[in-house]
Amino acid sequence: MNIQTLDYKTLITGLVFFFGLSVQGQNMPRTYVAQKTTIPIKIDGKANESVWQEAVWSTPFIDIEGVKIPKYHTKFKMIWDEENLYFYAELKEPHVWATLKQKDTIIFYNNDFEIFIDPDGDTHNYYEFEMNALNTVWDLFLSKPYRNNGTITDKWDIKGLKSAVDIQGTLNNATDIDQGWSVEIAIPWSFVTEPGGTPKIPENEFWRINFSRVNWSHDVTAGQYSRKKDSNGKFLHENNWVWSPQGVVNMHEPEHWGYVYFTSDEVGTISEFNIPKNEHIKWYLYALYCDYEGQKNKENKKFLVPKTIFDIQVLPQLATYKFGWTIWTKSPFTGEILSVNNNGKFINHGATKN
Repeated sequence: MNIQTLDYKTLITGLVFFFGLSVQGQNMPRTYVAQKTTIPIKIDGKANESVWQEAVWSTPFIDIEGVKIPKYHTKFKMIWDEENLYFYAELKEPHVWATLKQKDTIIFYNNDFEIFIDPDGDTHNYYEFEMNALNTVWDLFLSKPYRNNGTITDKWDIKGLKSAVDIQGTLNNATDIDQGWSVEIAIPWSFVTEPGGTPKIPENEFWRINFSRVNWSHDVTAGQYSRKKDSNGKFLHENNWVWSPQGVVNMHEPEHWGYVYFTSDEVGTISEFNIPKNEHIKWYLYALYCDYEGQKNKENKKFLVPKTIFDIQVLPQLATYKFGWTIWTKSPFTGEILSVNNNGKFINHGATKN
């Protein structure tokens, strides 16, 4: 397979327009329980199967910073079987339009729907999927977030991907009012499997996942839709609506993504999932990482402030060495050593004997 790797700097100029500086505050990541099905699913954008009707809707999308309510409603459902992970989403809007038809072009220059997946939750080696109302897709693999100077494997493909769009109205017709559009996606479990390996289904486990919807103000010229510009000829800022709020205008901070738990329960039953206590420690370590990363004086350790989590004090430590540093702590809940290194990667080192 011919894989062309695109250095992060190639796209960073355009992406800065979309992914701005952080704002203060931490939002609690949202959770969703994806239930199991044995019913065949036809990918047509309609989700007419009975299991889709029984599957639970997600919490409605919110503005990416977690404060404003979006102008248009968005929600999704997820289910899974032994072969695929399935997504169905409804995106309400009165004008459904799309222009991009070339696969692996920058789809968020149109209104789009996006999925971000970090299977092991270490914030590195994650996947992004985007699609527009023409069912044009962009799938890519990122070794690290942009802030950590990662690379984009732009020509990476999800083998066996199926996707479809259903328009509730008419596509690219500016003379009428639409209801919106829906997307249906099947991603084989093998997309995270190394060549020659056997797919591992995360049954009764969780992945870090988030969803985004980019929505632009538009103009209509000679019956054609386009992104709206200001008086200086610059495109107006897009709207970024997400499932689990990021707290920042940046989807590429995986530590803020939501939690999707793949229960073995069949669709239609009652399922529950609680975020593990160690995940709360990881959020804390990452907040310390951001503080220390921003310090000019790396000798200053005042940022290592203990924190009480579930009524137990967590004591952070800093280890420095010639080529980097690590912030770590021992979980009072499991005895495992949890850390985040200078590259921003989470690592669970396992439990210690003492």
